[in-house]
Amino acid sequence: MDYSEQDVDLFGDLEFENEETQTKQDSPQSNNSSSSTSASSSSSSSGGSSSNRSSSGGGSGSGSESSGGSVSGGGGGAAAGGGGGEEEEEDDDDKDLFGSDNEEYVKTEISSPFPVPVLPQPPPRNTNNNPSRGGFGGRGRWQNDRGGAGILPRPGPMPQRQNYGYGSKFYAPRNDERFVSELKFSKSEETLSRKVIAFQEPSELGCYSRVEGGEVYFDDSSLRLFKRLITEDIGADLNQGFDTFIEKKDLGSQGFGDLLACIRNKNIPLQNMHFVTYRNNLNKIMATAYLRHEPWEMGVHKRKGVVYLDVHKLPERPRSERDRRMSYWGYCFETLATEDPRRDDGEGIHHVDANVEYCAVIKTKLGAHRILMGAEMDCCDSTDDGRRFYVELKTSRELDYHTEERFEREKLLMFWIQSFLAGVPFIVIGYRDDAGRLVRTERLRTKDITHRVKMKNYWQGGVCLAFADEVLCWLYGTVKENEDYILQFAAPFTRLELLQAQSCPQEITDHVQQL
Repeated sequence: MDYSEQDVDLFGDLEFENEETQTKQDSPQSNNSSSSTSASSSSSSSGGSSSNRSSSGGGSGSGSESSGGSVSGGGGGAAAGGGGGEEEEEDDDDKDLFGSDNEEYVKTEISSPFPVPVLPQPPPRNTNNNPSRGGFGGRGRWQNDRGGAGILPRPGPMPQRQNYGYGSKFYAPRNDERFVSELKFSKSEETLSRKVIAFQEPSELGCYSRVEGGEVYFDDSSLRLFKRLITEDIGADLNQGFDTFIEKKDLGSQGFGDLLACIRNKNIPLQNMHFVTYRNNLNKIMATAYLRHEPWEMGVHKRKGVVYLDVHKLPERPRSERDRRMSYWGYCFETLATEDPRRDDGEGIHHVDANVEYCAVIKTKLGAHRILMGAEMDCCDSTDDGRRFYVELKTSRELDYHTEERFEREKLLMFWIQSFLAGVPFIVIGYRDDAGRLVRTERLRTKDITHRVKMKNYWQGGVCLAFADEVLCWLYGTVKENEDYILQFAAPFTRLELLQAQSCPQEITDHVQQL
């Protein structure tokens, strides 16, 4: 091989290209665009020339070096071309995009000489819910906001439903200066049913009896014995003895004083008690979980950590002869269903005195609160082993298809609450007709009543306990020591209200002093 070819400068063109490129880069900035174009084209021709030499060369080493030189030259050309593109973009950024408008914008004043425009106000919308149907304030098809007539004529006023909707009827402002606090009925039956409230089995600690003439004895002399053969008296006239009937007197706080006197007589400790009350007050609280159409109230007085609940009787409308007679039917059935050693067999009923009563003093616990209550008992019975238990006596109109549901919703609820709180296991109901004649009798187990109504989803005993626990917790935490209140449930029957009272009954004051 002739090595004289080694003298040939294989990179001559590339060196010339580099010299030319260096020469053109030294030229002024105004020729920058043409310089980058020339460098790019020179790089392309150099790459092609080196490729041809590589294919025609006989040595592998020569071809490798030629290929490397071609890549180096191509890279340099690409770099030169890239530099020229960036400089073009910088030229575009330096241009004034606003032009002549920019000068005028800079001269704009800070505050505009023109007034702020005021848009016309739309006509006021009718937000009154009372005169419109459905509480939509006159909107919809009956009336529009543009003053035009509706599609259909406006119907007559629709009466609002009880305990539903909105408006001043249900959120009346409180003008009573005695107002202290309130408990709104915000929890649903489903929410209360999830709460499990413990209730301690009632335990009797004492008793007292009120006999004819009004004297009180701390014994069971007025307790009557249940007559098991009451079914033999079916068909009896409950009107017998009405002419000699002595109605029950309203003793007011004096009756509560007899309960407190029995507590002192039996030396029942009150250090750990939260509430002292008659069972009647607890009946009202528990029944309010479902029955919310009758008002009631009670006195609330806190002394030495114990809250005393006094019975308040609301004014009633004058009772007619029919009302008094129907009330007597209940007392007559109690006399008919109990043993009376003074009445001979076959002798009619006469001289019924509603003031004669027997009251048991019972201790129990509802939730976290210990309760001491007085409960009037109708009569008692005993088991074969001699253990005594109480029996509740009730009367009701004979049921039919139309009255059975209301009886189970309301009356059975009251019967169950009254018996459950005092631990009375049995209830005997005497059904009568409209003329006051005994039609039939029925004995119910107290614990079976809840199963009977639960199948029909009328009410739940656990909801009543949970509701009473809510009330007692709120009440005990709200009242203050040595202060007097009135707890009332009144229209619109959506809350319990606690009002300030002016004084405390003298019976409670004397009781606290004698402790």
